[in-house]
Amino acid sequence: MLTNKYISVVVACYRDELSVTEMLKRLQATMEKITPNWEVIYVNDASPDNAEYVLLEQAAINPRLTVISHARNFGAQVAFSTGLAQAIGDAVVIMDGDLQDPPELIEEFIQTWLSGYKVVYGIRKKRHEGSIRNIGYKVFYKILNKIAYIDIPLDAGEFSLMDRVVVDVISASRERDRLIRGLRAYAGFKQKGIEFERPQRYSGESTQSLLDYFMWAFKSFISFSLVPLRIITTMAFIMGIALTFLLMYYIGGFLLGFSAPRGYMTLLSLILGIGTMVMLSLGIIGEYIGRLFVEIKHRPQPVISALVNDHRKESIRWLGQTDTKNSED
Repeated sequence: MLTNKYISVVVACYRDELSVTEMLKRLQATMEKITPNWEVIYVNDASPDNAEYVLLEQAAINPRLTVISHARNFGAQVAFSTGLAQAIGDAVVIMDGDLQDPPELIEEFIQTWLSGYKVVYGIRKKRHEGSIRNIGYKVFYKILNKIAYIDIPLDAGEFSLMDRVVVDVISASRERDRLIRGLRAYAGFKQKGIEFERPQRYSGESTQSLLDYFMWAFKSFISFSLVPLRIITTMAFIMGIALTFLLMYYIGGFLLGFSAPRGYMTLLSLILGIGTMVMLSLGIIGEYIGRLFVEIKHRPQPVISALVNDHRKESIRWLGQTDTKNSED
């Protein structure tokens, strides 16, 4: 055993029906070598397959397994947030349910955490995915690292271990449109990355298209950077200078008597150039306003349809009994 501390493992589940049994088997084998005190929290994000039925079957025979089902699909980031709010561990591991995040790496995460690090995250040094996606990932992380106002590690996904103090910071965040890896970096504290080779999905195919990845990347840029807004200011400044020089050229041509460019194509080019800049600027500003629109409505998120094996309630009840006993003494 590495420790007696309580460890929670949060797994986000969507279209992972065929991975559930294998994941739980490998998690149990791993956690039993680490600590006698552990739990697994599976968050079923309204998976359209038979994942919920498999999870409920497993929860009926395994009291260490908590199953939370969302009433609809809220996305992986909300699923992780649901699990973090439910977890009672001194440290919490979050991971995807498709077995691309190897459970065996948790042991190294725990060892590193026990040495004093508050956050230990996985760094994907190699991916068994298409070349286009691999290039896209690298470009995304490079850009995000350059423009974000916090230091977000390269090639680090959600797969990580976080100390209770970091989990509490993230859970206390009122931000609704979340990026967990960004909030994890925002929290600060002593952090360390562990490299691993990311395998292919245990079963099925990725539910994310290239367009989904693109939109997710854009969301990340908007959430942790003001650079897109500053680009608008820079574009306006450059366009203003260009138009000033163009105007001077026309006036100079008129006064000096030489012929300046004129006609339909000149007018069309100016209109298209300015129109493109205006539309792009409105689009970027609209993305920021859209984020504000989502945040200020405060709609309940997530909506939970089922909760089986609630360890948090049991923990609160136990603490209440302990407090009562102490007060009687």
